[in-house]
Amino acid sequence: MPLSEHEQRMLEQMERALYAEDPKFATALEGSGLRTYTRRRVYQAVAGFLVGIALLMAGMVAKQVWLSVVGFLVMLGCAVLAVTGWRKAPRPGEQPATDPQQARRQGREKRSMMDRIEQRWQRRRDEQQGGQ
Repeated sequence: MPLSEHEQRMLEQMERALYAEDPKFATALEGSGLRTYTRRRVYQAVAGFLVGIALLMAGMVAKQVWLSVVGFLVMLGCAVLAVTGWRKAPRPGEQPATDPQQARRQGREKRSMMDRIEQRWQRRRDEQQGGQ
């Protein structure tokens, strides 16, 4: 759920106050949370993938098909988690897309596109009504 204008201004004021009060702490918190979370998620998925391989091999050695199937499903699920986590991870040095100005610009672009679509729709409707 997006923040309202008032909430965005309050958040910006709190960020400026934090930077003014303790710039070292604010810099340490800046954007590293998401990167650390996604990196940890990818590492966990790789570890789970290796567990899946072990289950698959154990099922083959023990001639238990169900264990091999479980191993394959674990491998598949972990591969999906790793790929989605890797794609969502911000690049090193890249800011997450939480910049309020960038969000406003994207909102304006969406509105202008929606305005153009609505104008086209209105023109078509007017042309159809005028032609009848």
